[in-house]
Amino acid sequence: MKANVFVKTKNVKKFVGLMEDLKKLPPNIPKLALVYGDHGIGKTKTLLWWATKNDAIYIRANNDITQNGLLKLIMEELEINPYFSMQDNFNAILKQLRFNPKIIIVDEVDYLFGYKNAIEILRDIQDNTGSPIILSGMGFVDKKISRLKHFDDRLFKKLRFEHYNEEDLRDILNQITDLEFSEDAITYLATRTNQFRKIVQTLEQLEKQARTNKFNVITEEILKGRFNERPSIKIMPPAQKNYA
Repeated sequence: MKANVFVKTKNVKKFVGLMEDLKKLPPNIPKLALVYGDHGIGKTKTLLWWATKNDAIYIRANNDITQNGLLKLIMEELEINPYFSMQDNFNAILKQLRFNPKIIIVDEVDYLFGYKNAIEILRDIQDNTGSPIILSGMGFVDKKISRLKHFDDRLFKKLRFEHYNEEDLRDILNQITDLEFSEDAITYLATRTNQFRKIVQTLEQLEKQARTNKFNVITEEILKGRFNERPSIKIMPPAQKNYA
């Protein structure tokens, strides 16, 4: 496996395009966007990669987060010491972002619908500072947000991360492993997994197998063996003898 390789799949390219569009919006347009999709297809990895390259704030919600807890996570990234009062924390964030605007990326926003809709505080921050805010969540979070009409109306765009297709899989394989894959192997693998973690796990196993058996090209037959899908040989039980 090649280390420290970030693969720019079609989802990544769409996200980069979204961020460029968001930054170009005029001041009177709310700069809120939603990124969502199933787990395992690279949302968090993409957000962290982009945040690091662009000096953005990345925070991750959890299952017991409160409105003040969310503010404190943002303050930690802004290197502001928190106050006891939630209002003081909110005001400190506004003051800092007005002086030094930063893009805020909030992952796992599904959790923000629990405690008095903590998500509302993000809308207030965006309204008062103009700082772009990116929300990221699971596959049905767009439905949750659509129930908050006043919030949903402010979203500039909703970007759904799609499952990998053969083209994405080919790019991933070319960039993170030296193994070669036949076309039928790529087609087969695309039908068996579309989660990045699962692809990486499969490649690690295949690389060990390739070193042991000294082959470089992965075929569909090899993959079927890895996924235990070769036809099994049925062993018939011995015939019963009749001693009557």
